[in-house]
Amino acid sequence: MTRIPAYALYGEQQLLPDLLHCERILDRAGPNGWTISAHRHPHVHQLFLIRCGSTILDADGDRRELDAPVVINMPRWTVHSFSFSKGTDGYVLTVPNAELPGLFGQANDLAERLEHWGVLPANDAICAMFDNLHYEHGTDDPGRSLMLKALAKQIMVRVARLLPGAERGDIPARYSQIMAGFERLVQKHFRDRWRVSDYADALAVSATHLTRVVRDLTGASAQAYVDATIFREACRQLAYTRIDIRQIGFGLGFDDPAYFSRMFRRRVGMSPSDYRSKVNIGAPAVLGSDD
Repeated sequence: MTRIPAYALYGEQQLLPDLLHCERILDRAGPNGWTISAHRHPHVHQLFLIRCGSTILDADGDRRELDAPVVINMPRWTVHSFSFSKGTDGYVLTVPNAELPGLFGQANDLAERLEHWGVLPANDAICAMFDNLHYEHGTDDPGRSLMLKALAKQIMVRVARLLPGAERGDIPARYSQIMAGFERLVQKHFRDRWRVSDYADALAVSATHLTRVVRDLTGASAQAYVDATIFREACRQLAYTRIDIRQIGFGLGFDDPAYFSRMFRRRVGMSPSDYRSKVNIGAPAVLGSDD
């Protein structure tokens, strides 16, 4: 069976220290021949503003021909691909769901609307919001993170208000429930170094079934998912704080600083100290694949 790849951004598994990503479509699609092959994202929500050009979108097997200007809502797990006409432009906004817990971390009407992929016309107000966010993303002004989060919330809420309800795609409902429960437990207990069997017990499923669900949805094992969460948090702390590297390791459940450094190098491709130095000059590291 051919697995659909799961990415942080299309074709990438970068551990970016930024809280969201915003780029122009021509910068992403142009180098890829104006075609983005089928993939999905396990941890992020995306909005696409197509400002000019024509687009063929395939989302969970539903093929649409789109004329600009439109906004596309793309929740995590949705399999999607694009074929853009040459010169198509607009923005891709990528936001980790964990960065907006008030919107994605609890049941509410807006979150339920955003759970379904959809397309809606882009008015001048929405286009201006994207312009503002893209500008802010490129600055290093004081309060940048606060401003980015506020602008992202504003866009998400505006889009959610305009989206109708819709049926979910082809992910089995039970799998989605198990995966959602697993994600919540990982965020709560990854510092406690729970084993996969501990998560399975808490979800009332077998470890084998949990691994099957996670692998089917993400392409990685349950243990690889937990490890990725641990080292993503390590990267955040290295990027955003001056906490001693040994203390970061201790806080993530590593009693041996040398072992933490070895595992970090294995996952990220460099030592924790080298990573901290590189993100301070803006060079992202790449997460190694090990499931």
